[in-house]
Amino acid sequence: QVHLVESGGGLVQAGGSLSVSCAASGRIFRINVMGWYRRAPGKQRELVAAITSGGITNYADSVKGRFTISRDNAKNRVYLQMNSLKPEDTAVYYCNANLLEVAGTQIYEYEYWGQGTQVTVSS
Repeated sequence: QVHLVESGGGLVQAGGSLSVSCAASGRIFRINVMGWYRRAPGKQRELVAAITSGGITNYADSVKGRFTISRDNAKNRVYLQMNSLKPEDTAVYYCNANLLEVAGTQIYEYEYWGQGTQVTVSS
């Protein structure tokens, strides 16, 4: 079993900055892709940013130039730095990991989600 634990987030005024981080623990062989998704009230969950083990990143158009995703492969951690926040960034942010998990003598590919952390941007 693998666990993703998020930290950070909170309340900030528009134009401000926040960061969230996520730590993965468990029988991890390798984490291929780590990412952040968000779900705003009344909306579907959407991809915010993702990063491969090699450092290739992908961002939603709505956050390009404002958010930066990074990861520490040695620590199985992913970070999201959010600058120039807007009220429309308000959402629950979820950490996601596509990884290879050790189970006995086998290795399996799984996808895991964190419990979510609230980010609220006031106008």
